[in-house]
Amino acid sequence: MNLFNNLDRINTGIGTELIFMIVVLFNVIFSITVCLIINWKLTLIMLCIVPCIIGGSYLFSKLISNETVNELDAYMKLGAIAQEVFSSFRTVLSLNGTHYEQTKYQKELSATRKISVLKGCIFGAYMGWTFLILCIIYVVGFIVGTLYIYDGRHGKEKLTDIFTIVIIFAESIIFVGYIGPFMQSLAEAKAAAILVYQLIDETPLPNVSENRTRDEFELKESPIDIHGDIKFDHVNFTYPARPEKPILRDFTLEARKGKKTALVGLSGSGKSTCISILLRYYDVSSGTVTIGGRSITDYNINQLRQHIGVVSQEPILFNTTIYENIRYGKPNATRQEIEEAAQQANAHNFIIKLPNKYDTVVGECGIQISGGQKQRIALARAIVKQPSLLLLDEATSALDSFTEKVVQEAIDMVSYGRTIIVVAHRLTTITNADQILVFDNGEIIEQGTHNELISRAGIYQDMFRLQQIQENLDDRINESIVETDDAVTTSTRKRSKLLSDNQESSACEGKSILTSYNKSLLLRLLCMNRPEWLLIAIGCTACIMSGISQPVCTILFTKLLYALKSCAIAEQRHSILITSCFILGLGFIVLGIRVVQLAVEFIRNIRTVKQLAIERIALKRFSDLIWRAFILCRNYSIISGMLFGIICCLNGIAVAIIFWVSIGLVEDHILNRNNVLLVSIFAIFFTQALHVLMNITINMGASISSVKNVFELFDRTPSIDNTSTKGQKLTEFHGKIEFDKVRFKYPSRPESVILNNFQLLIKPGQRVALVGTSGCGKSTIIQLLERFYDPSCGRILLDDVDIRNLNIQSVRSYFGLVSQEPVLFDLTIAENIAYGKENISIEEIIEAARKANIHQFIQQLPEGYNTRVGLKGELLSGGEKQRIAIARILLGQTKALLLDEATSAMDSYNEQIVQEVLEEIQVNNPQMTSLIIAHRFSTIRSCDLICVIEKGHIVESGTHLELLEKRGVYYYMLAQNNNN
Repeated sequence: MNLFNNLDRINTGIGTELIFMIVVLFNVIFSITVCLIINWKLTLIMLCIVPCIIGGSYLFSKLISNETVNELDAYMKLGAIAQEVFSSFRTVLSLNGTHYEQTKYQKELSATRKISVLKGCIFGAYMGWTFLILCIIYVVGFIVGTLYIYDGRHGKEKLTDIFTIVIIFAESIIFVGYIGPFMQSLAEAKAAAILVYQLIDETPLPNVSENRTRDEFELKESPIDIHGDIKFDHVNFTYPARPEKPILRDFTLEARKGKKTALVGLSGSGKSTCISILLRYYDVSSGTVTIGGRSITDYNINQLRQHIGVVSQEPILFNTTIYENIRYGKPNATRQEIEEAAQQANAHNFIIKLPNKYDTVVGECGIQISGGQKQRIALARAIVKQPSLLLLDEATSALDSFTEKVVQEAIDMVSYGRTIIVVAHRLTTITNADQILVFDNGEIIEQGTHNELISRAGIYQDMFRLQQIQENLDDRINESIVETDDAVTTSTRKRSKLLSDNQESSACEGKSILTSYNKSLLLRLLCMNRPEWLLIAIGCTACIMSGISQPVCTILFTKLLYALKSCAIAEQRHSILITSCFILGLGFIVLGIRVVQLAVEFIRNIRTVKQLAIERIALKRFSDLIWRAFILCRNYSIISGMLFGIICCLNGIAVAIIFWVSIGLVEDHILNRNNVLLVSIFAIFFTQALHVLMNITINMGASISSVKNVFELFDRTPSIDNTSTKGQKLTEFHGKIEFDKVRFKYPSRPESVILNNFQLLIKPGQRVALVGTSGCGKSTIIQLLERFYDPSCGRILLDDVDIRNLNIQSVRSYFGLVSQEPVLFDLTIAENIAYGKENISIEEIIEAARKANIHQFIQQLPEGYNTRVGLKGELLSGGEKQRIAIARILLGQTKALLLDEATSAMDSYNEQIVQEVLEEIQVNNPQMTSLIIAHRFSTIRSCDLICVIEKGHIVESGTHLELLEKRGVYYYMLAQNNNN
């Protein structure tokens, strides 16, 4: 959003503001020319003041420009903090990090305030200096003019000329004073342009030049195909952001044409880096990468990506329909091709059950559908393009076992004749691979087929057996969950960002209490600024004095004319400077928002845009919206320009009428000449002030609208007050949790019942697992415990106390939540682990990291625990992020663990260790309650209670062995897996 704010400043500065500056400049030049013609001697004397004006303007312009750069930089930091918090709002709430974020924001805001105050002082000094120059002009002009009057060589005919010159000069300086706001806009535009050009001219950190690749797109012939063996020959690679840490070391790999190659290893060992290099997100530091014997750098980069299908661990969908999302894989695909791709990816069945089927809008980042559904749509998007090379980076990690089996079969079918490279943690998905490469610290330590590697009794065998121990009970590997016909899936993990999502706002309609419209906005704003009452009083006093100055000067001026027995002064030229007209009407504002949203979505997901090679499609969509906005803006500008001309014309007519009436009054002896001059000048000042007031009123209209929106947000009373300090605090939470006939519907989907008379009792210290199909309500239960929502009816009891009667911060402090997609903040590793907690020592942080099996990794980093993880932890792998998130919840005084697929992003080795750590916590603290959501039976087989959920209620419950003996739904899931 900072980019668009800067572009808007540039548009304002070099648009209407620059036009008016040109008008003012020519006005000044013309005025000086007229003065030279009338009396060049007096004019030259007056021109001696001009260097002071130019020098002062230049000095103040530089000062304002410098402070504007600082101000924009400060606002960018504020915007980054706000964006990070709102995009991860539930994580902030669950960790009770609101106070920390408010403190951090307030600290940056204080620094920004100082810069803004300094900038305002400089601008105020500039305006004061401008009016000081105006007074000097009057003094110099009248003193020198008086000397001319009493100098016999000049004669009386020079008297009117002197006053004409002084008035014209003074009015020109008034115009120069009006340049002040324009100079500020230009300074802001200049500062914004610096930031924009820095972005444009920035040399990409990786040595893949985007300018070069654009040239390749235009100049090179499209490759006929990219079939052939893929070879990495002695490749070395380090990420530009961390050049001190090698990722690939003298790396050599060969993936045969039409064969399936699997990459396995620990998190951070370099597997996903190979995918990034093949897609040319980066180029290698040394060595070569070839496809079919041809260097990858010789291929047209866009055409290369068009021939590669990619499904990553965290799929990115765009805020459009399912149909359009799949079609992004192949822009010219027919509907039949799209539906066939969806069927192959096992997505067709759930799509046709949606109300709008393929025309269903998935929301920003696919927020309206579940993780498994997003993954299947992403797979369909990759399949529809019929790629020569298919890259699967944990493509089935978010799917349940039944869906995974079907999708895996689909992958196997579409793999015929294609080169497949698979990155996998779950070794059972790659046992049929033609070649398996085992990674460790950027090197291949083992390679061969599954049977060959098992027979060698090496690292792969250890990994596979470790995974078998985890995932097998009675030779049953993984979980397989039946996708029932009636399970209409809903989004549970990402839907409805609290307090910031428009859908959430509409859902709270009727509960929000808006009071701003019943109060005076001005009075309310003054009340909010009560701490600055002294500064406001000083400012108001200065405004009053400034307003009085012109009438006082008018009286003195007419007295001077009367004293000098002046004849009628030449009629002054009056040109009214109107500030820039409002270009954005209501319709343009709405369209502008859509333009910005579209651009933000494409920029935020630029890697996916590149991977799909849809840059031109994205640009066309953006250009179409821009063109529509331009047409609307152009028509509005034409109308505004006509109104501007009419207003200027009416101003001249009004002045002419005043003088015409005044002459009549003088002729009728009703008014003397001195009073006529006084009234006329007052009238001129009045028309000028009226025009200024009109422009201020226009600006105030927009300001009032903004204030109303802000107050509406302030006054909205959400159903759950996340900042409330009220409510009961349990002396000690023992871990008893009870769901008593809970019924729940998401506010944005009131037609879908998620939980239906849900009953569950969790005793202190119990380990309870929830299993079921996607969208059955498992994650909803965790969201209700965290009080992101309240149930529609029924009760949730903690130690027999209704959760709604408890203090919300204390409730969240009882639970330690680790979700499937961990959220880290742009802080150091230590700050992320200690997030939401105060007075935490480094020893405690290290101990928590040890328990989460992340301490050794952190120690290997150059800056250790002071290493910044980047926005959303982008500098870390998925497994590393997850372990830091686990360390974060282990640090607090957690009474209950909420694990939502907590180990799904980890390799077998780390998953086993973390699972042992979590179980060890249970052993050491028998009162620790755990609620686990899982797709894999291996992570829950030792739980005290396993609940199978269908259609919002529990259909089976018991221990693992008890459920097997029942031969019900749970047993059927395992039976399906045995068939796999």
